[in-house]
Amino acid sequence: MGVAFLVVPILEVAVIIAVGRVIGAWPTVLLLLAESALGAWLVRREGGRTWGALSGTLRGGGMPSRQLVDAALVLVGGTLLLTPGFVTDVFGFFCLLPVTRPLARRLLERVVTRSLLGPMPPAWGSRTAAGPRGPAGSGEGAWSGGSAGPGGSAGPGGGAGPGRHEGNGRPEVVRGEVVDPPPER
Repeated sequence: MGVAFLVVPILEVAVIIAVGRVIGAWPTVLLLLAESALGAWLVRREGGRTWGALSGTLRGGGMPSRQLVDAALVLVGGTLLLTPGFVTDVFGFFCLLPVTRPLARRLLERVVTRSLLGPMPPAWGSRTAAGPRGPAGSGEGAWSGGSAGPGGSAGPGGGAGPGRHEGNGRPEVVRGEVVDPPPER
């Protein structure tokens, strides 16, 4: 993160000089001012929309997780757009525009998830890089030696329940009937 505080300003100055050489100094300054004005107008518009969606969700009793992420993206995007420079403006518009904000939201969610939880294990039933037969053709499934899954002992590598991989790489199928528990008294 500290490297970004050193690299971004140098990159911004280099891009501003390059653009200034192509279109001239005054047009470059006018372009930067126009981008800042457009950014301020867009922040006001998208901020109002985001605030309306957030308060509507709260009034409805829902959990406003997506709306809070959108509000954070609008705030970050607006800050980046008010910072003079073309590189920060590109990232600011990426966070702010309704067309690109869903992608920015997914990227932000991945970054936050990885920073809080660390790298996620492969999805249930997926294979490792070693291939469908496990490491070095050992005949083991990708989930060999794992712990119990979310249902107790019935998980990949833990116990003899559904989801356990046999040597063929497919989960074991358990046939049966689903019975609802009796009502509590």
